[in-house]
Amino acid sequence: MAKGVALPGVDWKSLFIPVYLPSFLLSFGSGLLVPTLPLYARSFELSYSLISLVVASRAIGTILADIPAGFLVARYGRRSIMLIGVGTVSLSVLGSGFAGSAVELILYQGIAGIGSALWGISRHTYIMDLIQVHERGRALSIFGGIARFGTLMGPAAGGIIGQRWGLSTPFFFEAAIAALVLGLVAGFIPEPVSETPYKESGHVSRRAHVKSILQTYRQIFATAGVAYVCVQMARSGRYLITPLYGAAVLGLDVESIGLIISLSALVDLTLFPVAGQIMDRHGRKYAMIPAFTIMGIGFALIPFTGSFFGLLAAQGVIGLGNGLGSGTMMTLGSDLAPAQGRGEFLGVWRFIGDVGGASGPLAFGRLSDLFGLASGAFLLAGVSVFSSIVFLFFVKETRQHIPP
Repeated sequence: MAKGVALPGVDWKSLFIPVYLPSFLLSFGSGLLVPTLPLYARSFELSYSLISLVVASRAIGTILADIPAGFLVARYGRRSIMLIGVGTVSLSVLGSGFAGSAVELILYQGIAGIGSALWGISRHTYIMDLIQVHERGRALSIFGGIARFGTLMGPAAGGIIGQRWGLSTPFFFEAAIAALVLGLVAGFIPEPVSETPYKESGHVSRRAHVKSILQTYRQIFATAGVAYVCVQMARSGRYLITPLYGAAVLGLDVESIGLIISLSALVDLTLFPVAGQIMDRHGRKYAMIPAFTIMGIGFALIPFTGSFFGLLAAQGVIGLGNGLGSGTMMTLGSDLAPAQGRGEFLGVWRFIGDVGGASGPLAFGRLSDLFGLASGAFLLAGVSVFSSIVFLFFVKETRQHIPP
């Protein structure tokens, strides 16, 4: 495919096996751990701060690999990096299931995060080669919806598996699923030629290139980037507060917690087509601002819940907001990315988001150790609403934006 040219009239069905199915399977696999990972870490008799570090370790690994992943994609191609990334996830998650200490668990989850970064950047760049700008919101909201579909099924299944066969068992299921995805990527994804590979070599040249991106787009990173950090803080924090609050405060078992998360994801899932239509027809901000405001309201309700159904209602509100925000951050990053150096820019963009993804659980855990789980819920509510304020007043609408 010629440089900078998207395929006209993309056949969405043709993307199912090479792109959408692997994305669903990986999100389902990671969803298995949503209700079980915090409780598995808790079995090592850790504080909330250390439990949050275990949960955040995958995001920390992703942070370390985001920017290098952009260069690796540009140099070695999307397909090769996808294969390496998925293979890394499979092996490291398998190791997590055999972890004998919290240190081992943190290490393996961090390596899984590195694999996730390689997969995420290569997949994002690959789909941008195939989709025209006017279809971008719908295409990337589908990605968000697929991830949510995995989240719908994964936590309920993970809760049942963890309850019946032990909290380490979901790791083995995720490892097997990632191995299946490896086969799909190897068999069905070709290597598109969309831009000239990054030819410079050496640590100094790569560092200089990243510095150039940061300088050129510093205003974007200082506004949209800050809001992106807050969004990801809230999104990652919800996977920690629900299992811990449900188990420690409400006394729920892991199966009930998994059911709550999956039912919330069902609400979430119904809205990703709406999010795509809103972004493409009206603008990105029309989806982002109400989405993250509603999420903030849901977090603020959690400390006032006292039963399974109360926590389910609060999670439903969070799912409503998150569903409306489906694909918004990927779409915004795609709008802002330049035609040349797209992989490197997206590496920086994902790095920014993953800083939020890692800092959300860490900040939540520390605050909960000091002041209780309710304070952590209010923290997540605050960062959600703050992101909406930044998007409203400091980020320009990008629906009609043509990258330089």
